[in-house]
Amino acid sequence: MDRFRALMVTALLAGAMSGLLLFVIQHVTMVPLIDRAELLENAAHAHGGMDHAAEGWEPAAGFQRVGLTAIATTLSGIGFASILLAAMTLDGAQVNTRRGILWGLAGFACLVLAPAVGLPPKPPGAAVGSLEARQLWWTGTVIATAFGLWMIFRLPGNWGTRAGGVALLLLPHAIGAPIPVGEDLAPPGLVRDFALLSIGTNLLFWLVLGALCGWLRERGLGRRKAAPA
Repeated sequence: MDRFRALMVTALLAGAMSGLLLFVIQHVTMVPLIDRAELLENAAHAHGGMDHAAEGWEPAAGFQRVGLTAIATTLSGIGFASILLAAMTLDGAQVNTRRGILWGLAGFACLVLAPAVGLPPKPPGAAVGSLEARQLWWTGTVIATAFGLWMIFRLPGNWGTRAGGVALLLLPHAIGAPIPVGEDLAPPGLVRDFALLSIGTNLLFWLVLGALCGWLRERGLGRRKAAPA
């Protein structure tokens, strides 16, 4: 029970701090791009006689939008920290800062980098494929990447096992991501900058998250070992 409680505290601390960091960085770097893309999208809809408000509820600009984004990013950080800590614990190896960073890189590769190869992050108004097709391809890519990395780095095996892992990494991209439908309402430069910033900020998030998870767990284990002496 004490171990479970320690894991939950670590997930809350590491996830909240990493999530808030991601929120602040993205608010400074990416929100201006999102605002610009939304202006272009709204202008295109108004010119075409479309009612953008009819697409669904959106938080009001200002405090409501910023506050809800901060809460969502923080909760996402806590959720990812829980998954990362569970994987690190099940792996059985000693948890420390260095290993936490490596696990953070693995999480980034599975959940951000591999899907972004076929489905790069896009701002509002960019052309995308159908939601169901994108969700299916994204999920399959995450699972294939996770198992592929596990076969390459964690399974004791031969070159055949590693080759199988590489094949899993390449499989989703051989199948291909859903093809975007329609035209981009945002200029190519904005779309490119948005994708690069999204991937870059998420890389920083996963590095910080992994480092914090490893560091906090290492400190917690150290205190428990020192107590009996």
